[in-house]
Amino acid sequence: MTRAIEIFIDADACPVKDETYKVAQRYGLKTWVVANAFMQVPAHPRIERVQVDAGPDVADDWIAERVQPGDIVVTNDIPLAERTLQAGGSAIGANGRPFTRDSIGSAIAQRALMEQIRSTGEITGGPRPFDRNDRSRFLQALDEAVNKAMRGRR
Repeated sequence: MTRAIEIFIDADACPVKDETYKVAQRYGLKTWVVANAFMQVPAHPRIERVQVDAGPDVADDWIAERVQPGDIVVTNDIPLAERTLQAGGSAIGANGRPFTRDSIGSAIAQRALMEQIRSTGEITGGPRPFDRNDRSRFLQALDEAVNKAMRGRR
């Protein structure tokens, strides 16, 4: 028997945790909320908080070691998205942008370029503010990812 689809939230600074809980509850999916610090989560048998040690990539490593084909990871972290795709899972940014095998290479290249620019002291301005259109796109993308993963299990 195939293991049920699970959702992993890279929860530190994730603005769409509540939206993820709602979609996961609708489909009856286990949700892992992984963070470096204590985080309040709803009391629900299918929502589990995991507090990992502080440090770079500790939460990412925890998620990447457990994600399986068909699972979904909610993250803005491009290297974690790449590791998720390599494991056969789906990765979605909080803005609703799904990471795909076709898009991950350019996302990694752009990330490296921006790191290089910042290392020279250039002020890049950062990402635009998160808004309700991003939330709407995220909800749609997560719903689509869940349905695709469920179809893949049949």
